[in-house]
Amino acid sequence: MLLYTYDGAPNPRRVSLFLGYKGIQIPSRQINLREAQQFSPEYAALNPRCTVPALQLDDGTVLCDAIAICWYLESRYPHKPLLGSEPLSQAQVLSWDAYIFSDAFLPVAEALRNRSEAFKDRAVPGPGRVPQIPELEARGRQRVQLFWQYLDQYLEGREYLVGNGITMADIDTLVVIDFAGWIKERVPDSRSRLQSWYQRIKALLPLS
Repeated sequence: MLLYTYDGAPNPRRVSLFLGYKGIQIPSRQINLREAQQFSPEYAALNPRCTVPALQLDDGTVLCDAIAICWYLESRYPHKPLLGSEPLSQAQVLSWDAYIFSDAFLPVAEALRNRSEAFKDRAVPGPGRVPQIPELEARGRQRVQLFWQYLDQYLEGREYLVGNGITMADIDTLVVIDFAGWIKERVPDSRSRLQSWYQRIKALLPLS
């Protein structure tokens, strides 16, 4: 297997924290997004979506979504499960991941990609030319704050998002909180449950 990634970018970081927590080591290759290497002919032939991360399996199959990569690796390396240990918890983790992606990752990305000159005509990832819509920046910021509000309420009486231990849902939420810093959005002091949760999860993960 070979993992194509870019250290620091949010979706690759989801996989990196998953691997680090489980102690999995996979050969990797950096695709420098700042230098637009994701659009190189070599990488586009491997992953026409021109995104990272991507995991190339030994038979040449390529997985191009962070959650798909983690799901596959969880089946190969079940020790220290992060995607649930039985059907109900597995469904709950997947439900949370869908919610986190739609209501947090995408709003942050909307706010970032629709305001920065660096993303002119690249308002969505991939090779397509998509113009920016400035109004989406404000909407993205508002949606992020609604996400913080919901999480803070949900965490009353809970230490983790699913069950009694860390899961991929916790990892993804931590990553999106840090990703929101790219648009200078932070969890307000009034969301004390969420802030306490963040510090607790941060202590459990190999963040260095």
